Amino acid sequence: MVRVKNWLNRHKRHREFVKAAKWFRLGRNNVYKQVRLALVKQWQHAYEWRKEKKRDFRKLWIERISAALRSKWMKYSVFFNLVTQKDVQINRKVLSNIAVVFPNVFDKICEYVVSAEGTTKVEKKVTRKKTVKSDDTQSA
Repeated sequence: MVRVKNWLNRHKRHREFVKAAKWFRLGRNNVYKQVRLALVKQWQHAYEWRKEKKRDFRKLWIERISAALRSKWMKYSVFFNLVTQKDVQINRKVLSNIAVVFPNVFDKICEYVVSAEGTTKVEKKVTRKKTVKSDDTQSA
């Protein structure tokens, strides 16, 4: 039977995995099979969390912009539709930072975006009065 002399490489590979799982609990930090399973699961979670982080930051930027626009009686969706029509090259991250740190600059950006022709509908206030109809026919 031929001997397989791969101890050194295998030991090095195992040592690297165990080193990566240094702070895991119980057998998951020193038993190679458990270490490997734990690290694979950790990498899966890390991949998912990196994607979630991007989603969460995009939500944050949209909320900040929306809050700044509410004080100007505008909706986020209408505003960004106008931004794309005007071909303004500012992304949501930069726009949200401008809205928080430099509100005067954000006001000027809003004025520029709304100043397009045919955008008089945007300037209407969101709140509307409810009309109450009297029911004279039911009281008779």
